[in-house]
Amino acid sequence: MGMTDKFWRLLGVDTDVDEEVLEIPMEPEHSRGRKTNLVSIHTAKTIKVVVCEPATFEEAQAIADNLKNRRQVVINLEKTQAEARQRIIDFVSGTTYALDGHTEKLGDNIFLFAPSNVEIAKEARPSVRSSSIFPRARVFGGDDA
Repeated sequence: MGMTDKFWRLLGVDTDVDEEVLEIPMEPEHSRGRKTNLVSIHTAKTIKVVVCEPATFEEAQAIADNLKNRRQVVINLEKTQAEARQRIIDFVSGTTYALDGHTEKLGDNIFLFAPSNVEIAKEARPSVRSSSIFPRARVFGGDDA
């Protein structure tokens, strides 16, 4: 104890501060039962796109099962007979509608069916200029005939 400490003690001022340290027992995270607010950056799942070329109507159920499992399906019906083609499109379209999904025609006999968790964004195509709407300018010095 120094002189100043004795002086302050004579005046009734205690300069010594008793600190009380409380120890909080740490519980392991798995025993608490609460979820932490940690989010992994690598949470994106791999998205599968199934490409099918069905030959018969019997393959339509497997295509519908892919939609039920939240996978996008591209169907190429170019080599399918016309009768089976229409039945497959009707069946898979009905399944897509029942699942609140989306349908897009990609070509003459190529279709994209997507479940409700996938949004199909279609780019706006610029209109094709035809010569009847925008006539060509005449070349200077050419014949007018």
